[in-house]
Amino acid sequence: MGKALIIAEKPSVATDIARILGNFTKHSDYFESDEYVLSSAVGHLLEIIVPKEFEVKRGKWSFANLPVIPPHFDLNPIEKTSARLKLLTKLIKRKDVDTIINACDAGREGELIFHYIARHSKTKKPIKRLWLQSMTPASIRDGFTKLLDNSEVQSLAEAAMSRSESDWLVGINGTRAMTAFNSQEGGFHKTTVGRVQTPTLAILVEREESIKKFVSKDYWEIHGNFATGSGSYNGRWFDEKFTKNKENNHLKAERLWDQEKAKAIRTKCEGKPGSVSEESKPSKETCPLLYDLTSLQRDANSRFGFSAKVTLGLAQALYERHKVLTYPRTDARALPEDYIETVNDTLDTLKDSDYGAFATQIKKSDWVKPNKRIFNNAKISDHFAIIPTPFAPKKLNEAEAKLYDLVTKRFLAIFYPSAEFLVTTRITTVENEPFKTEGKVMVNPGWQAVYGKGVTNKTVDDSILVAITPNEPVTTETIEVVANQTRPPARYNEATLLSAMEGAGKLVEDEELREAMSAKGLGTPATRAATIEGLVYENYIQRLGRELQPTAKAFSLITLLRGLKIPELISPELTGDWEFKLKQIEQGKLKRSEFIEKIADMTRHMVEQAKNNRGETISGDFSTLKSPCPKCGGVVHETYKKFQCQSCEFALWKILAGRQFEIDEMETLITQREVGPLTGFRSKMGRLFNANIKLTDELEMKFDFGNDDEDNAEDVDFSDQTPLGKCPKCNHSVFEHSIFYVCEKSVGKTRTCDFKTGKIILTRPIEPEQVVKLLETGRTDLLTKFISKKGRPFSAYLVIGENGKIGFEFEQKKPKKASETKSTKKVTSKAE
Repeated sequence: MGKALIIAEKPSVATDIARILGNFTKHSDYFESDEYVLSSAVGHLLEIIVPKEFEVKRGKWSFANLPVIPPHFDLNPIEKTSARLKLLTKLIKRKDVDTIINACDAGREGELIFHYIARHSKTKKPIKRLWLQSMTPASIRDGFTKLLDNSEVQSLAEAAMSRSESDWLVGINGTRAMTAFNSQEGGFHKTTVGRVQTPTLAILVEREESIKKFVSKDYWEIHGNFATGSGSYNGRWFDEKFTKNKENNHLKAERLWDQEKAKAIRTKCEGKPGSVSEESKPSKETCPLLYDLTSLQRDANSRFGFSAKVTLGLAQALYERHKVLTYPRTDARALPEDYIETVNDTLDTLKDSDYGAFATQIKKSDWVKPNKRIFNNAKISDHFAIIPTPFAPKKLNEAEAKLYDLVTKRFLAIFYPSAEFLVTTRITTVENEPFKTEGKVMVNPGWQAVYGKGVTNKTVDDSILVAITPNEPVTTETIEVVANQTRPPARYNEATLLSAMEGAGKLVEDEELREAMSAKGLGTPATRAATIEGLVYENYIQRLGRELQPTAKAFSLITLLRGLKIPELISPELTGDWEFKLKQIEQGKLKRSEFIEKIADMTRHMVEQAKNNRGETISGDFSTLKSPCPKCGGVVHETYKKFQCQSCEFALWKILAGRQFEIDEMETLITQREVGPLTGFRSKMGRLFNANIKLTDELEMKFDFGNDDEDNAEDVDFSDQTPLGKCPKCNHSVFEHSIFYVCEKSVGKTRTCDFKTGKIILTRPIEPEQVVKLLETGRTDLLTKFISKKGRPFSAYLVIGENGKIGFEFEQKKPKKASETKSTKKVTSKAE
């Protein structure tokens, strides 16, 4: 009798199966027993490629060779995992192996990984399917007694192949077509697009457009302070008849849009007595669900500033190397229903750790019970929620320890009862004008005890809500009208973008497509980090501190796709449509060939749209410049790629070195022949730099870095400028010049000094008044919003160091004691 070869998706799963089934001997990369040979893939081992006879190597970026729609796809080994593929192929072909068991993850991608391995090996041997949603010993043993025939998951494999091939068709053809379009007028302008990448980018661009178009509006609030026999409290006026407006979320009950009306209410209520009514209601707050990868990435970004990629890497290390977390690439936030015993084992491990008090309390109170919010097979897919394992952590670095702590506290907190509060709403009425005061007092911390919260006599915001007796009159001590302005929507950071990607189905109007996306969103938890990193790598977005800002290249692409009328690539509808149809393929309701033909039609349409248009035919929200053409005095219009005169050939490119010019910057350049210094240019090596832009006599744009060749440098006339101070090197005067503040003796033909410092340092403009202070006292004020080379914001003083060099001095935070004040710590880092 022959042996069965078991192929798992990951080495860790193969190890678990070997341990649970028992009697295996370990070889280098596989296990073997009398009954089984057992090994695993390491994720995807193969990728699809166009067969050689259909691929065009030269001219593949040309419209002449598009679209590329091969009749079938070949498979190509992924180089870094080729050794594992060779091993599995060798095991599949072993003469004593007569059956192959697919033990890859129970889902679409797991099916695809195995299907490609089997296809590559050209095996004809019978295939069985192990379908596991839980990794408990009992579940694994039970799974091997109920192996499925491969035909029972054939439709799942077809859906998986359809997803893979359609992503290739749209991504490759879209990228080549948009690149060909943008390269029509010379050069090579690679323009990548993708089914997940581009709608994600559109989310960022649409938010940035909203920010740019936003016009702040003034509003006023009325704040009152009221005195009682036991103390005073604050209240805020509100409109009792207010109803929410879905179209305008800036309208709120406490906001007044007429200053005179606000002043009239103040005048009406000043010094007048008031009456009070009060209502207290108990309130409960349940612990958030266990972590899936996206929610873990979101919290780690918010709390620690970890990028999605960093969080995934840390979670992967905690899973693979330290064995202290379960598999992280999951979209489930529940556990299998047979995991109660495993949970108890983990709690027993945690009893001897810093979490011991909480683990002991959970066990003592018998809080681990069947609970559909925690243990629910219907809420898990091929993986379950991320929780700690029964292994004690050892030698974790600081970042790993932070992430482990995040997961472990959530795991413990989920078993605790709800936090309980007493929510009090107090209405103070003065001259028929109502003022609201709210207090929230914690009665029982429940799960929040795991996070260090306890019962206090204060409200949650640490302000005491003084007691009142029924019908007690109050005195209006002060009434203030507070002016404010509406704010634009916040720019996305990784945490909020991950949420937007996860909930992108809400943006889809069609009910069936929205339902299809409800569990998926844009991308998967395992791919969202890579999508964000890909957008950064392709220079579509850049990190500004924790914020993600779309670049000029991003706006250009979204404008192009809108102008070409290819909404499928901008809207989440495409993903929703695909998810709906892929689910139909899985259920046998739609033929794979029909789906792929629809994708091919869409691909042809996309390429044709790009072929049949030119830059000047792309419509968009374009402007007309106020400044006349510097060559003929004609009108200058903005187009997709240029600022173009309508009467002559004068034109300036909108994008230079990866940076798109704003309208006012172009106006300044045309009228004054110079603009800057400007930030955000990128070199061919991807490095950011600052520069002035000058318009030459030939009306062409030219970078000016303020460091002309010494032999050709002209003397600079500073007679019309007021000096900012004395040079710390030679005591001559310092002036503004180009993108620097310079010593007058450091420019011109006869230079005797080399002192200069940038007008922009690490993306932060340095104001002239700060340079005055620097030259007078040797130090500026504490300046905020510098951005480090790693994209992190920081604050520092600029100081004059040895030899007149400008450097940073950082604030040193000491323990808070009455006798101590803030001091600073000198750092020799150079200010660029």
